[in-house]
Amino acid sequence: MGTDAPLVSVAHVGKVFGGRRRSVEALQDVDLTLRPGALTALVGPSGCGKSTLLRIIAGLERASSGAVTIDGAAPDVLRSRGDISVAFQDPNLLPWRTVASNVGLALKLAGREPDPARVGELLRTVGLDGFEKARPPQLSGGMRQRVAIARCLVTRPRLLLLDEPFGAVDELTRRRLNVELPPLWQARPTTALLVTHSIPEAVLLADEIVVMSDRPGRVVARVPVDLPRPRRAAQLHSPEFHALVDEVGDLLGVDRDAPASGDAPASGGGEAADRAAGGGAAGGGAADGSAADGSAAGGSAADDSAAAGARA
Repeated sequence: MGTDAPLVSVAHVGKVFGGRRRSVEALQDVDLTLRPGALTALVGPSGCGKSTLLRIIAGLERASSGAVTIDGAAPDVLRSRGDISVAFQDPNLLPWRTVASNVGLALKLAGREPDPARVGELLRTVGLDGFEKARPPQLSGGMRQRVAIARCLVTRPRLLLLDEPFGAVDELTRRRLNVELPPLWQARPTTALLVTHSIPEAVLLADEIVVMSDRPGRVVARVPVDLPRPRRAAQLHSPEFHALVDEVGDLLGVDRDAPASGDAPASGGGEAADRAAGGGAAGGGAADGSAADGSAAGGSAADDSAAAGARA
C-alpha cells in the first residue's frame, strides 16, 4: 500500500438494528478514510452511531450495507493477528490476573510469543512501574485505564480504536491522560480512531475531526486540526484551540453560551438504546464493550481465552 493511500476505507456503510417489524437505522451511507499514522476523532450527538461505526471497523459488528477494508483486507483478518486493538470506556481487565499478566495476555491471544521486556517497557511508560504484580481491584480508575492502553499497544497494532477510553475517569485524571498517553501511540506510527463526546478532547488529541449528524448517523464535515505537536495542556487556553472548538461546536449546534462541558448535544438514547429498540444487535458482534472483551467480574485463568478485548 502506498504511503498516500488510506489505511482504513469505509464505503457507503449503513447499519440497521432489528427486523421487519421494528427497526432502527443507526448509520446511513457513511464514507470515511483514515490516513496512516493519523489520529482521527469522531464526534456527534448521542445515539448517532459513533460507537457502532467504530465496532464495525473493528470487526465486532457487521454492517447492514457497504464495506470496510483495512489495508485492502477485512477487519477480521487484521484483528486475528493483533493488528487492531480496541480500548473501551471500561478497561475490562481480568481481576484475577496481575497488571503485567493483563497486558501480556494480548500477545497470547494474538498468537505471539511472551515479551516481558515489552510489557515492562509499556508499564514504565504509562507510569505503572512497581505495579506489575498488583491486581486491577487494587488500582484507581485512571491506573486501570493506563493498563488497558498498555494492553492495546503491546502488540504494536497498526490500528488503534478508542471508544471514549477516558469517559469513566474524573476530569482531572482525564486531562492528565489526554496529555500523557498520546505520545505512546505516536512514538511508533499508529493509525487511531477516537470516539468522544468532548469537543475539547477531540481538538487536543486529533489530527482531524469527523463530525456526524443526528441519527441515522452520516458524516457531515471533516475539520483538520493544525495545532503543533506535542500538544500541551496550555494549548487549551490558546485562541487557535478555542477557534477549533467553536468551529466543531457550531457544526454540532452547540450553544456557545451554555456551560462548557465539552459534550455534544444529546439526541436521546445512544447505541445501546438503538439495539434495544431494534430488538438486539442484528448481524453479529457483541452488544457492548464488556461483552466483546468477555471480561467478567470473577473467573479464572480458564476464562482467559474469552477475553477477546485484549486483542480486539
